[in-house]
Amino acid sequence: MHFDDRLATVLRQPPRGEGMVRVQYRQLVDLLGTAGAEGRGEHIDAAYIRLAELSGLVPSGSRASILREPGLRLRNPRLLAQLAADQPQVASAAISSARLDEEQWLDLIPALPLAARGALRDSGHLPPRALELLDRLGIRSRSLPPATIPAVEESPPEPSQAPLPSHVQPDSAAPARQTGDESGIRAIVERIEKLSRARREKEISLNDDSPPLPLDGLEEDSGYRRLKAFDFTTGSDGRIAWAESAAAPMIVGTSLASTFEGAPLEGDEALVAAFQRRQPILGSRVKISGAPVLSGEWRIDAHPRFAGTGGGFQGYAGRMRRPIETSPEEAPDPRVREADRIRQVLHELRTPVNAIHGFAEAIQQALFGPITHNYRALAAGIAADAARIMAGFDEIERMVKLDAGALDLEPGQCDFGAIVAETISQLEAYSASRNSGFKLHVAGEQPVGLCPREARQLAWRILASLAGAMVPGETLDVRIEGEGGFAAFAADLPSSLAHLPESDLFAANPAIQNSALVASIFGTGFALRLAASELDAAGGSLSVESNTLRLTLPRLTASEALHSEEPVASAASGGG
Repeated sequence: MHFDDRLATVLRQPPRGEGMVRVQYRQLVDLLGTAGAEGRGEHIDAAYIRLAELSGLVPSGSRASILREPGLRLRNPRLLAQLAADQPQVASAAISSARLDEEQWLDLIPALPLAARGALRDSGHLPPRALELLDRLGIRSRSLPPATIPAVEESPPEPSQAPLPSHVQPDSAAPARQTGDESGIRAIVERIEKLSRARREKEISLNDDSPPLPLDGLEEDSGYRRLKAFDFTTGSDGRIAWAESAAAPMIVGTSLASTFEGAPLEGDEALVAAFQRRQPILGSRVKISGAPVLSGEWRIDAHPRFAGTGGGFQGYAGRMRRPIETSPEEAPDPRVREADRIRQVLHELRTPVNAIHGFAEAIQQALFGPITHNYRALAAGIAADAARIMAGFDEIERMVKLDAGALDLEPGQCDFGAIVAETISQLEAYSASRNSGFKLHVAGEQPVGLCPREARQLAWRILASLAGAMVPGETLDVRIEGEGGFAAFAADLPSSLAHLPESDLFAANPAIQNSALVASIFGTGFALRLAASELDAAGGSLSVESNTLRLTLPRLTASEALHSEEPVASAASGGG
């Protein structure tokens, strides 16, 4: 495996979650750090862009800790120049870990920011010529010289009176101010500065989401605070070789690849399989036995590391985190999660189809200049196909929302028997040429609690599906009558659909559609399933009994129809 292969593998993984963001930042730094300044290519350029994006997601303290990790290889001047332009603590950590040769330092130093040059001067690992270059650029060491207090020579005061006789001893005068007083004041100032610095570092660590120190939060009547997350690396054998300081004494030496019961670290089958194949580990379950601060259930995200030369497997770098605990009331409905995922996929699919549709219409209308009729005809066909695909996306999204309970049909009032009669009259333009159609039998008005638009869509979806499946010369009976509190619709199935198993009847299989009239681009089965979802949302049902398609809708009572503000739709009203 070559360098570009490994870099492409990392770039293909989306940085989802805090743990994966940190892991990917560490991997990119490691891979780019060994790439060499002469490395070029789309993968390398994309890696630098991804690294800059991740820098905005990983706190500066964590980035500095990653750059100070033992074994980090930072021998790329281009990468060092990018890191040196980061925040001071990140730039300082990168400079302290950098290992460039003398010529590389001489080329890089003039391009570094002024603050980075000062940190570089104090790093202590520069070659002599690089130090001379810093001197010429006016960068001096920022270390303070040793504190020396010059002695103060005091001349004896001139006597203001005659000297005393030798046998008379003078009273002891007040002690003169000693230089030790100044050192005492300096010690107090240094102590205040030390306390302030410790307080600032503690605030930074709290804001940085760093793991707690082993004794942090320890009280007299309580145990250690449970760790919530920590980073780690392993060797090629799967044993953890390094972990953050809070977890290191309890986790270093354990193996990720343990398969026997009772091991200190037990991983699930997905973790073991990913380790054996040297693949990324994403969200695998881990159970750790040991000290209370570390024991319990964990989730692990890790990516494999490979050697810069030869591509040999070197282990994993990753992060362990506690699973998010949610109460049953807060746990999202699995149907809602699945609906969200499907809607996201549809959103991603709509974007290119919309673009194709827009360009096809622009070509068809010759907006970019004169164009031949052949190309305009092709563009018109592409625009029509794109419009049908967008309509299919809308149908899928409608079904997903209905099944997840995220969409309610618009309420209102209409006569469902009149809506069905209106739809059958619209279909006569198709069925008359085939000598086929429907015979409608309606037993009085059937007011239902749907707005006319929703009722027309439902009636069209069902009747167009049946009409498109009819063979020439076939006529189907349709009956609408009241059954208790419901308006009941019953229609015979066409001969092409009769005797089909219910699983085939409701299957989405557009390949079997040979008719010019299609209720959905995904086929008759999908259209019937969507109608069933709409009926379920309206409080009704759809079923197949003895080659008869039956549906029910809640029927409005006389008082509900009287108080409704929606006008009753008639058979003479416009089609939808």
